Amino acid sequence: MIAAVLQLNAQGMSSTKLYNYVRIASKKNVKLLLLGEYVLNPFFKELEHMSVSMIKEQALHQIKVLKELSATYNMLIIAPLIIVKKNKVYKCIAKFAPASISYYNQQILINYAHWNEEKFFANEVTKVQSPMVFKLDGFKFAVISGFELHFDEIFAKLTNKNIDCLLVPSVSTFESYERWKALVLCRAFTHNMYILRANRIGEYKAKESTWKFYGDSVLVSPNAELTNHLGNKEELMIVDMSHTDVIQARRMWGFKEAMSKRIH
Repeated sequence: MIAAVLQLNAQGMSSTKLYNYVRIASKKNVKLLLLGEYVLNPFFKELEHMSVSMIKEQALHQIKVLKELSATYNMLIIAPLIIVKKNKVYKCIAKFAPASISYYNQQILINYAHWNEEKFFANEVTKVQSPMVFKLDGFKFAVISGFELHFDEIFAKLTNKNIDCLLVPSVSTFESYERWKALVLCRAFTHNMYILRANRIGEYKAKESTWKFYGDSVLVSPNAELTNHLGNKEELMIVDMSHTDVIQARRMWGFKEAMSKRIH
């Protein structure tokens, strides 16, 4: 399975880079393209000061562009978006296929004093449900947000779904580089699946500090090997994943088999 991560900063209403990179990815036989969080929309702290009508206008524009790109290049595109429904703002991840669009509303949002998405967005706070799961050419994917990677409850919903690759768009900043690397490696190993993580780059300047988004988009194997890795620059990362490697890792470590004997 050939997939790709497009590591970018916030693009606003401009679509030039998207068109250029998708064209390149298509020539490399990429079947699936993953974008980071707050790439197609301004960062959360900027959204707080935007009108709902402006957020909606931007969302509709991005949806139109991504729908066109997916159909033109026969590529599945996973893109975090901020959308508006009935004048309420939602944080979601959209799956653009050539003939359809599906949405996954983020279930667990950041709720810290300096970064309170849960308060700002209208996403429902409810019992954890299964994340988005889909197949592409026999390869099984699941999609969660970066923040959701921290919660065991999310992974419990994926335990019996035989996921080959977990797609994780993120927007990591501050001094979280080492923590994130450890978390991604651990989750990939204990669940014996690939994790493809897309983090954005760039920065947001506040009065008191600058929020730097450091990139570090990665592909981790089912054996917790860091197989592909980007730095902090704009870049397209093309990866090749094998379903056979997933099966071999599960057989080698036997985690799922051991647990299946203990679930009644």
